[in-house]
Amino acid sequence: MHERKVSPMREKSLADLVNRRSFLSAAGLAGAGIAMQRSAVASDAAKPDPLITEVQDWQRYLGDGVDKRPYGSPSKFEKNVIRRDVSWLTASAESSVNFTPLHELDGIITPSGLCFERHHGGVADIDPAKHRLMINGLVEKPLVFTMDDIKRMPRINRIYFLECAANSGMEWRGAQLNGCQFTHGMVHNVMYTGVPLKALLDEAGLRPNAKWLMLEGGDSSGMNRSLPIEKGLNDVLLAFAMNGEALRPEQGYPLRAVIPGWEGNLWVKWLRRIEVGDQPWQTREETSKYTDLLADGRSRKHTFIMDAKSVVTNPSPQAPLKYRGRNVLSGFAWSGRGTIKRVDVSLDGGRNWQTARIDGPVLDKSLTRFYVDFEWNGEEIMVQSRAMDSTGYVQPTKDELRKIRGVNSIYHNNGIQTWLVHGNGETENVELA
Repeated sequence: MHERKVSPMREKSLADLVNRRSFLSAAGLAGAGIAMQRSAVASDAAKPDPLITEVQDWQRYLGDGVDKRPYGSPSKFEKNVIRRDVSWLTASAESSVNFTPLHELDGIITPSGLCFERHHGGVADIDPAKHRLMINGLVEKPLVFTMDDIKRMPRINRIYFLECAANSGMEWRGAQLNGCQFTHGMVHNVMYTGVPLKALLDEAGLRPNAKWLMLEGGDSSGMNRSLPIEKGLNDVLLAFAMNGEALRPEQGYPLRAVIPGWEGNLWVKWLRRIEVGDQPWQTREETSKYTDLLADGRSRKHTFIMDAKSVVTNPSPQAPLKYRGRNVLSGFAWSGRGTIKRVDVSLDGGRNWQTARIDGPVLDKSLTRFYVDFEWNGEEIMVQSRAMDSTGYVQPTKDELRKIRGVNSIYHNNGIQTWLVHGNGETENVELA
């Protein structure tokens, strides 16, 4: 049996909202894994079930009319399906992050109201009629676009994942956060509608020495990043809608950059300016931040691409197993280098693997959904998933990753995640020694 180890920082985590029982309580799941039921499939049909044979309260009265929810909202029974933050993670909520509840989702599209947020100066409140996008620098013709100008250009629709480079960043030194919402929840997957950046750059006319772009946001922080011109001319999208509606304010309304497969910090929100230059700008977000500190003291810069990654969302600490017998294991896999070709799942900590069933669309640089149908007899299991993408890249173990990267980094942790499912169904974040 593998030895289970826990980082010294775990005790600190357990003192806040990120301990196992707090997670379960916050999600309305406390005790769900303890009172094990015989089966989720078939109750004893010989006994009359009053939930079937008796008239229920909600059947005695008329429900709300069509005018009560002009925008629409989830059922009150889904009130716990929300984004959550970690209060001690940052000094201010205005420059912080909240997390997508991956364990509550299915399919591959993240609802707009559940997409994680990352801000550097809080959410900008911008009137689209007053918003402008400037293109300047090494161009033949500096241009300024209104939102109406952009929306009159040929538009496209694309489904992509957005992942913060710091996703799983707390896990470099060991198991810390007890819930996949917190270990892996800085990712979402939506359909964007917008205009290829290339169309705007072509109108401005690039000078021969144009090599880099600087994307600048219109929020109070003026968040900016350097982007290679080759990427900008390839598949970058300037989006004004997601999932069929206008961008949410927290997602960059009225205009944001979409940089498929690359780290989320490059996806500048509230986009107001694109400067064309011949070298990177060395901004805060690519020097002080979003660099990878190695064990020997050197630091890697401009590690833009998000490597193949996966996580089992069910079971997980916020979604314990509740039934013996038939169960469905589910999770996400994704890669910034292409499509997901295969996902393997282990129930014994990586000793043995089986190929998961992929269902739903398999798209370039998009979340992919996988399942394993299995029987559980109440024994301890150690759940892992391992993704392989269209380039042949195989998701590494955390130890394999640390041999190259060390443990000093925050960013680009795509190591294999391990969940320990106890005999009562409760599940926790562990590492194998």
